[in-house]
Order: sequence, then structure tokens, then C-alpha cells
Amino acid sequence: MISPLASVHPKAKIADKVTIEPFTTVSANVEIGEGTWIGPNVSIMDGARIGKNCKIFPGAVVSAIPQDLKYKGEESVVEIGDNTVIRECVTINRGTVDRMKTSIGKNCLLMAYTHIAHDCILGDNIILANNVNLAGHVTIEDYAILEGMAAVGQFLRIGAHTFIAGGTLVRKNVPPYTKAAREPISYVGINSVGLRRRGFTDEQIRQIEDIYRILYVKGHSISNALPIIEAEISDSPIKAGILDFIHSSTNGIMKGYSRD
Repeated sequence: MISPLASVHPKAKIADKVTIEPFTTVSANVEIGEGTWIGPNVSIMDGARIGKNCKIFPGAVVSAIPQDLKYKGEESVVEIGDNTVIRECVTINRGTVDRMKTSIGKNCLLMAYTHIAHDCILGDNIILANNVNLAGHVTIEDYAILEGMAAVGQFLRIGAHTFIAGGTLVRKNVPPYTKAAREPISYVGINSVGLRRRGFTDEQIRQIEDIYRILYVKGHSISNALPIIEAEISDSPIKAGILDFIHSSTNGIMKGYSRD
């Protein structure tokens, strides 16, 4: 049902069973999937590609042009996966020539006042709590959780199944399966509660603990810890994924835990 008080461009592609509430604006170059609900006073701008059964709450702005002085008007998009919830006053900017898109996966929850800048790529089942801010070109992998007021610098990567405490300033890449907090951002353990909830076995969790104990707890430098992990930890997809993440982090990973 589309309210007669909504402004929906006739060229917008609106699937069946979509609800658009009063005073919402939908631009021409927009696609909205079946069963999606868009509340009142929402702005859906050119380039939005919204999946099925999403919910977008009042005040949200989806697919505004990037806040980037290098943007030259290139046609780019914002992709929103199925079953994602976008709460009040969230802002999501579309991509630039770097990636040509900003992408948010399936089953994500973006709480009120979250900002997703241009060229960010988010995986599935991600939770960003109130007032989380992502600068441009950020990558966040599946099942990551960022608590309220966390801020992530540009070009950074946050690994899968991570948990980042509220108010944390993320200035380095955060490896998968970890918890991060403090200033400057530091390792504070593995996300064992989240891993158990998602079906990781005790053996898998022990291997993750062993890897990060070598990397972060035993006092090794990162460069010294990596060959020890290679030699002492049994091969597995988990080990390979962690090492690949670290090796590909050309702008560095967060530091180890310190009691200072």
C-alpha cells in the first residue's frame, strides 16, 4: 500500500506488497523488493536497491550522494539486503568511483542515527547500535557487532564475529572472532559468547583462543607471532582465515591487551 501522501516517482520499481507511509519520497532510479515497509518521512534517493521484507523507519535517508569532495556525479548505488532493518534517522550514502556502491547485507540491524559513508561494504547479520559512524571505504564482515557511539576510520576492515565495545575509536583493522575496546583500540579477548551462540564447537573456540594467545597475550610482536602460529597451531579454515586477514592488513591491526 502506497499512501497518497507519499511522493513516489512513476519510474521507481516497486514490488508487490510494499508499504510506503505518508510524506516519504522515492526517487526515479530506485528498486524496492516485495514485502518491504517504508515508514513516514523517509527519503529514498536515486541509486537505492532495497531487498525484500526490509523495514525502514522515519527520518532515514538512503542513497544520498557521497560526502566526498572527489565525487563527480558518477552513477552509483546503495544495496540493502533482504530482511534488513534501518531505524530512525540512519543515513546511508551511495558509492564513488572506488567501489561504485555502498552495500549492506541480509538480516542486518542498523540502529538509530547510524551513518554509513560511501563505498562501505557490510556483510550479513551485522548489528550497528545507536550512533555508530562509519567513514568511507570500510569493510565489515558477517556477524560483527558494534556497540553504540563506536566510530570507524576510513579504509578499515572489521573481521567476522567480532564485538566492538561502545564508544571505541576504531583506527586499526580488527581481526575476526575478537573483542575490542579501550583507547587506543586493543584486543580484550575472543568473542566466545557470540561464537557459541552461532554454533562454533569447543574445539574451534579453543583453537581461536590459542591463536590469539600467541598473537596478543604472550608478548610477541606481530611479526614474531605469525611463524609461531604457523608452526604450533593445527591447520584449519579458521587458522587460515585469521592469518590471511592479518597478512592482508596493510594498514595494521589493533594492538594487544595491556594493563597500562
